Amino acid sequence: MNNQASNSQQPQQAKLQWQVVKDNTTKLVSTGEWTHSSVQTVTKIFEQLLKTCRDKTIQWDVSGIEQVDSAGMMLIIHYFDLLQFSNCSVHILAANNEFNRLYELLRKYSDKPTKTNPVFSSSLLSPLESTGQSTMTFLLGLIEFLTFIGENFITFIYSLTHLGAIRFRSIIKNIEDAGVRAIPIVALTSFLIGIVIAYQGAVQLEKFGANIFIVDMIGISITRELAPLITAIVVAGRTGSSYTAQLGVMKITEEIDAMRTMGFDPHQFLVLPRIFALMIALPLLILFADIIGILAGMLISHLHLHLSYAEFFLRLQTSLDVKHVWIGIGKGPFFAWLIASVGCFHGFQVSQNTESIGRYTTISVVNAIFLVIACDAVFSVILTELGI
Repeated sequence: MNNQASNSQQPQQAKLQWQVVKDNTTKLVSTGEWTHSSVQTVTKIFEQLLKTCRDKTIQWDVSGIEQVDSAGMMLIIHYFDLLQFSNCSVHILAANNEFNRLYELLRKYSDKPTKTNPVFSSSLLSPLESTGQSTMTFLLGLIEFLTFIGENFITFIYSLTHLGAIRFRSIIKNIEDAGVRAIPIVALTSFLIGIVIAYQGAVQLEKFGANIFIVDMIGISITRELAPLITAIVVAGRTGSSYTAQLGVMKITEEIDAMRTMGFDPHQFLVLPRIFALMIALPLLILFADIIGILAGMLISHLHLHLSYAEFFLRLQTSLDVKHVWIGIGKGPFFAWLIASVGCFHGFQVSQNTESIGRYTTISVVNAIFLVIACDAVFSVILTELGI
C-alpha cells in the first residue's frame, strides 16, 4: 500500500510515503523540506496512517529530509507520540546530528497524550461531562447577570445623586419606542384575550343561568392577571429583543468600546434610559390593556349572553375592586425591569459576529418571558398568602 503527498509545482514540498513491508511492520519515508510553509501537505497522510496503524512496528526513515525547522519537528514529535499512543513501536532511522539536536531541544516542550478508556469515557463520562459543562455555563451566566445588575444599581445610585447625568431625552425617546409604538399590538392582543375569556366563560356560565357572573370573571381575571402577563410577554418579544439587537450591533461595531475609551459609562448612557423608559411605559400599557380587554368582554357578553352594556357596567362597579387594578398595574415595573435588564444584558454578550445577534436575541426573549412568568407566580403566591 502506497500513499504520497506531492506537488509538482513545488518539488521541495514536504513528502511522506508509507508502505507495509511485513504483516506487522510499516515503513515511513520522509523527504523534502519539513518547514512551516510546506509541512501542512503531510497532515492528511498522517491522519490516514493513524486510522490503519495500531499495535504495529513503525520504521520511520528521515534520511531524505533536506531541511527541518521547529514547526516541522513539532509535527514529527506530535505524530510520533500519537503513533505510540496507538500502541505502535516507533523507530526513527538514519537521523543526522542536526535532526537529533533539534528533536532533543523540542521534545521537552511537547506533552504526550494521556491514555484513557474510550469505551468507558463515551458511555459514562460523556453525559457527566456534558451535565457538568451545562451546570458551569449556567452558574457563570448567573454570576455575569448578577454582576451586570450590580453595575446598573451603582449607576442608578450615582444618577440619583447627580440628576444632571440622567438622560431625559433618551428616556422619552425610548418611551415612544417601547410604549407608544407598542399600543396597536397590545390593543389587538388584549381585545382577542377579552374575546376568548368571554366566550369560554359564557359557555360554562350559561349552563347554570349565571350569565351575570361573566362580568366578575372578565373584570378580575383581566385586570389582575391576564392583562399584565400578556402585555409583558408581548413587550418582551417586541422591546426586549430590540434592546438586545440594538446593543449587539453597537457591540459588533465597537461603539460601546469607543464610549468606554472616551470615558462614557455604557450603563448610564445605554442601559438605564431603556430600563427607566420601560418601567414607565409598561404600567400604562397594562392599564390600556385592561380597558381594551374589558370592552371586548363586554361586547361578547352583549352579543352572546344578551347582557346589556348598562348591566355590565353596573355589575363591574360592584364586583371589580380597585385593588385588582392596582395589583395588575403594580406588577408592571417589576416585569419591565426584568425584560429591560435581560435584553440589555444579552446585548452586551454579543460577540464579534452577526450570528450571535440572532442567538442572543432568541435567548433574551426566552429568558425574559420565563422570568416574567416566574415573577407573576411569585406575586400570586405572596398576595394569596397575604389575603390580598
